[in-house]
Amino acid sequence: MSTVLNSATAAHKQTMQAIVFDDFGGPEVLGLREVALPEVRPNDLLVRNASIGVNRADLLQRKGAYGRAHFGDGDTLGLEIAGTVIEVGAEVQGFAVGDRVMGIVGGGSYAEISRIDHRMAMQVPASVSLVDAGAVAEVFVTAHEALFHLARLQAGESVLIHAAAGGVGSAAVQLAHALGARVFATASGEKCEAVRGFGADVVIDHRSEDFAAVVAQGTDGKGVDVVIDFIGAPYLERNVRSLAIGGRMVSVGLLGGAAGATLPMDAVLYRHLQIFGTVMKSRPPEVKQAMVQRFAQQWLGALADGTLRAVIDSSYPLAEAAQAHARMEAGLNVGKILLLPGAAAR
Repeated sequence: MSTVLNSATAAHKQTMQAIVFDDFGGPEVLGLREVALPEVRPNDLLVRNASIGVNRADLLQRKGAYGRAHFGDGDTLGLEIAGTVIEVGAEVQGFAVGDRVMGIVGGGSYAEISRIDHRMAMQVPASVSLVDAGAVAEVFVTAHEALFHLARLQAGESVLIHAAAGGVGSAAVQLAHALGARVFATASGEKCEAVRGFGADVVIDHRSEDFAAVVAQGTDGKGVDVVIDFIGAPYLERNVRSLAIGGRMVSVGLLGGAAGATLPMDAVLYRHLQIFGTVMKSRPPEVKQAMVQRFAQQWLGALADGTLRAVIDSSYPLAEAAQAHARMEAGLNVGKILLLPGAAAR
């Protein structure tokens, strides 16, 4: 039997406001509508959302990239939340009503209330506000998976992180810097100073500099040990040729598209390189749970003491999700864009 904070909170209110869309398309297809509350399953937490992270995967879903696929927790948009637990399922362990939590959901976060499998949730450190916590889970878990679980980055190694002013990029720079790696990072001119503030040692303006040349010069021609890429085809050949012997590259996104890529097989072969791909949204629940737990076990303390911080670009009321999508689509953000149910933007 589940535990409920109070009857007025969840049991008597059978609907909530959520962002929905009837047709695929631009930001204008998004609208606010009353929908049914999610049903609490045995392993679920029901959370009153204080903050909702906007992710590029949300834009892709809105455009139809995933069709009408259901990713486990809701068929509306949204992958991450932070808020207060108002109900717990019968098999939940380690969480209670009233807890401040953040985490990753399989859809359904663009709403006043979301359900989240408790194995995908993390306690929010007391020093972190619930609003800021909405900018943590997706980007830091993704960055941690790419840098450490897949690329096996070690202290003293070097890493090139592309799109370093974005949500995952800014998290990756912070994590690599905290580990003790040397960080090369790319961003557009007006965002370079912010990226330097995240902990990058060498910041490259991709509009006016050739990142491969800067890396070659900065490593005496040896290359970096790891590349974290969000761009795709336009960067593939230069990324591979920027890797040192035994280097590892992780592809996290395709902002520049997937077509027309040239893979220099000579470099892959003779430099003993490894190339990985990773995406979170469509992974099985147990895989995503393991990803969350790996990050939480190693880094929640660093978040609590300020070594890591949520990088927030802007926030919008839930009803203005279309404006939030438009800002991300225009590439204007440095860090995360948030939606705040029942609150004004900041």
